[in-house]
Amino acid sequence: MQIGEVAERTGLSLRTIRYYEEVGLIVPSARSQGGFRLYTDGDVERLQVVKRMKPLEFSLEQMRDLLAIVDRLASGTRLTKAERERLLDTLAGYREAVHERCAALRAQLATAEEFAASLTGHMDALQGSATPRAATAS
Repeated sequence: MQIGEVAERTGLSLRTIRYYEEVGLIVPSARSQGGFRLYTDGDVERLQVVKRMKPLEFSLEQMRDLLAIVDRLASGTRLTKAERERLLDTLAGYREAVHERCAALRAQLATAEEFAASLTGHMDALQGSATPRAATAS
């Protein structure tokens, strides 16, 4: 598929996809005769991983590292037991970091919801205490 369809499927802008290509997070699987970037479903999945990592404040280097680990583990290449364990340990570290960041976001969301409820309570109280004033004759 071409970059426009990828952008539509991922919700990422063309500019963002090109930027991710520039920094080495994604590489189009092929180019058309006219030189257009062509992507596979696997490329789209890779972009989805990056998209999910972004709001969790992972750096580009961390994204690159995680993708390289996943690629290496999925490559079918024979790995030594030590290398496989090292990759899986690093992957487990990323999983733990994701869980920690999700917990922090949940706490932040709870604080924001408490604040919104507090504001709503204040507004309701103010609207309830506003009584229409009787017109006075002078």
